[in-house]
Amino acid sequence: MVGNTVAAPAPGGPETTSVSAVGARGERAPSPATRHGAQGGKSFFCDVHKTKKNDEGYRITFTTDGVTFRHVDSFLDIPAVAGDKVFVDVLPLHHTDGVIELLRRGVEVYYLRRTTLVARKREELRLVSKTARNDIKALMSIDGRWFRRVSEDFLVMRRLITTYRALAKTHQQFSNKYMAVSEKERNSLRPVLKVIEEQMEKLAVEISEEAGKRYPAYNKLVAELGIGGNVGAVEALAEIVAYLAPDKGFRKTANLFGLFKPIRGRKKIYDGRLRRALQRLTSTINGTPLLKSTAKLEKQTIARIWKTYRQETRGRQVIPAQQG
Repeated sequence: MVGNTVAAPAPGGPETTSVSAVGARGERAPSPATRHGAQGGKSFFCDVHKTKKNDEGYRITFTTDGVTFRHVDSFLDIPAVAGDKVFVDVLPLHHTDGVIELLRRGVEVYYLRRTTLVARKREELRLVSKTARNDIKALMSIDGRWFRRVSEDFLVMRRLITTYRALAKTHQQFSNKYMAVSEKERNSLRPVLKVIEEQMEKLAVEISEEAGKRYPAYNKLVAELGIGGNVGAVEALAEIVAYLAPDKGFRKTANLFGLFKPIRGRKKIYDGRLRRALQRLTSTINGTPLLKSTAKLEKQTIARIWKTYRQETRGRQVIPAQQG
């Protein structure tokens, strides 16, 4: 799954709620009948898992009927053609190019927004052992609204953003060590930190340029928010824009960032890494320390972004829902 990305749960469980999920570019997930091939085009259900040999590489097990299963090493080996749909539990970065090629062939690809649903469904169906086949059977029974349709734009941006996040994590680890050691050891760490920072800045610029090409609203947002020239801020904005969907209302968008009160008795689930990107951006816009970023300011920031994004994407005025 995308960087362990999960969206906030809607009221009701996945088994009882209606079938409607907004994809990475705003498309709705197909109905169960369509997903199972009853309304034109085949539907392929896939389990992507690491190979047993040293946990290197990935293997894909797939089926169209839940009875006959096949194994391949690449998405390009799945016999899907234009008009077909491919449903997967996760989309490892390793397979990005293969999935993009499927999209270019006219195949629709959907990934599961919450991988924990597979285990839950497997238990409900009394599929005792965790095998690729049982996971696929569980996947086939999950409501369509929990699947997210992907686009080439989203996949390309996700790969760049994930690489940036990995560099940022490494930088944070070295920074923590830098602060914990003596001046002598710091002399050894300074060059390493400098190299990582240079790579982060270079990649942030690349991410910003790519976002400007792929999302019409991005450059306008950079100007409106006054963050041009701030490498960290434009990268954070690119992260946010890449995960927005034009058909999502403001409240659902706010839910994605954790800017909501959870239903009583339920765990608050949202994309933590996107929230941190929003916090970084909000801090820059308001000129406040990162730790001083408040939920109120963050909601104001995402409301501005959401409104401009919708206007540019849909070509008409859209007013944010009440933010109370």
